[in-house]
Amino acid sequence: MSATETFRIPQHRRHVPTARRQVRKALANWGVTDRLADSVTLLANELVTNAVTHCRISCAQVEVKLSLHEAHLVLEVSDPDRDRLPRLRNSAPDEEGGRGLVLVAALADTWGCRQGPHTKCVWALFTLGETEGARIPPTL
Repeated sequence: MSATETFRIPQHRRHVPTARRQVRKALANWGVTDRLADSVTLLANELVTNAVTHCRISCAQVEVKLSLHEAHLVLEVSDPDRDRLPRLRNSAPDEEGGRGLVLVAALADTWGCRQGPHTKCVWALFTLGETEGARIPPTL
């Protein structure tokens, strides 16, 4: 059983809530709810925020892709600033930012990044429990 949802948003902070809503809607359509949907939506928010904040390519678009394959859900966020790879860092308690990838590492089963010819992609993989897999509609 597989399903994919891909969309793009302009590289601007005001579009982050749009990405979050589209992720939540796709997950609901696939029957992914509860804690897993909350985690995936939170990480989509963090990764999209990172992409729109740190991408130095003007007039860029950020691509969000959700893929459901059997027992795994993959979230991918891509932008055209291929040479600026994200890295985990330790943020001081009084810093406003810098914790997004820490959340990704804590909530995803695994995560990473890759460079394409013109883009970079940060991805997070989630293993579906039996209850999530059972709720996925067979028509997808």
